[in-house]
Amino acid sequence: MVAILKKELNDFFSNITGYIVIIVFLVINSLFLWVLPTEYNILESGYAGLDTLFIISPWVFLFLVPAVTMKSIAEEKRLGTIELIYSRPITEREIVWGKFFAAVLLVLLSLLPCVIYYISVYLLGETPGNIDKGGTLGAFLGLFFLAAIYASAGIFASSLTDNQVVAFILAVFICFFLYLGFDAFAYMPGLKKIDEIVINLGINEHYTSISRGVIDIKDAAYFVALASIFNEATRFILLSRKWKKKR
Repeated sequence: MVAILKKELNDFFSNITGYIVIIVFLVINSLFLWVLPTEYNILESGYAGLDTLFIISPWVFLFLVPAVTMKSIAEEKRLGTIELIYSRPITEREIVWGKFFAAVLLVLLSLLPCVIYYISVYLLGETPGNIDKGGTLGAFLGLFFLAAIYASAGIFASSLTDNQVVAFILAVFICFFLYLGFDAFAYMPGLKKIDEIVINLGINEHYTSISRGVIDIKDAAYFVALASIFNEATRFILLSRKWKKKR
């Protein structure tokens, strides 16, 4: 798995992919936080908080993370290099988790510079330091978990095709549905009795919960479980491909 992890990270940063992801993430958030004259602008709102970052970032990651993961397996299949990986003493699970952890590390590297936003807001307040530290820490953790699920869903989508564009579209659709689809579905007629259960199946409810600063083990378990389910589903897709090759 470590070999796959290193290979993926090297691929990210040997070309401009990794740098573009980090720069685009920071630029978009910076524009909304400090530049664009919208309700999300911290300077215009007069409120020293990072709520804007945690509202905008899930949408930015919704497109950036699938862009990162779309070629993780699809490109390997198109070029035939997946067969080369199979020839090595490495399991399908190690392949999947190696690629997953590489994508998650890239997400983490995108989030680390956001400490600058925190320091800026911390100092800019009318009373320096008057910021909800627990809520901010929880929101950062929730955002990291959310992006990790996007990464696992993106790799799963990439395993279903050898076309990067198709993989990207599939990943965006899956991530969007996980983020808001269950919320919309819960309010359909006839589901009133189980609407709370349906909402809890989606990411948004758990992300919102952690963003309040209350890190519940149930929310953390949800994110870990969902990412694991997608990774195991990807592993099954790879195994089924190998079985077909043997026939």
